[in-house]
Amino acid sequence: MSKFRLSPLMFRKIHKWVGLVLGLQFILWTLSGSMMALLDKDKVRTHGSHDMAAHGHVLPQGDYFDPAKLAEHGPVLGVNIVDLMGYPVYEVRTPRGVKLVDATDGTLVKVDPDTATYVAQMMLNAPVASVEPMARPNLETRDHSGPMWRVNFADEDNSTGYVSAQTGRFLELRNDYYRTWDFFWMLHNMDYANRASFNHPLIIFVAFGTLWLSITGFYLLFKSFNKNDFRWLRRRKKPVIRVIKEAA
Repeated sequence: MSKFRLSPLMFRKIHKWVGLVLGLQFILWTLSGSMMALLDKDKVRTHGSHDMAAHGHVLPQGDYFDPAKLAEHGPVLGVNIVDLMGYPVYEVRTPRGVKLVDATDGTLVKVDPDTATYVAQMMLNAPVASVEPMARPNLETRDHSGPMWRVNFADEDNSTGYVSAQTGRFLELRNDYYRTWDFFWMLHNMDYANRASFNHPLIIFVAFGTLWLSITGFYLLFKSFNKNDFRWLRRRKKPVIRVIKEAA
């Protein structure tokens, strides 16, 4: 039974096919990186900052519902008073999630399509085409959790605003520029499922494949040369001329 031996020819064949596969990924890295650099970053960020504080209202003065009575709705972990559509609302954090309570009379507040539309239009003043409920985040809102409203705008960029169905807070504003950027980001970090991490098994495998390609490349480089290839580096010796004097 013959022993398996990795000869230079075997290394060369493996190196060739691994180089082809990784070379295709190098092309995708170059293409995706170039496209992300060419896209307008301000349009990708979708109309600038998403800071809702810049669109807030001054809370009205008057008697507010006693926060101590909020425990009637169940255990309370924390309470914030926030502005929702110009009205003061208690944002009550409970073990089961967040509840909104009217800060003036203590009634529960529900984030309905009209509320979601109002909040979304504070970030983008454009006509609304439709409002859709979402039970869970999608790829465009992968950094958030919980149910939300998707507000589709009828503008030239096909913008979409996302509003939390629990807190009424504005989450994200996306458009076609962002979606194009996000597609090339997926190709660049090779996270085809979540588009969020560059530290996953596939890209680690490619990294080790690139390292192996480099090591075998150096090995094959030295195996491809012999002494005769470096003859031109040798210095030619000058001929020695001997002068023989005849005896007088």
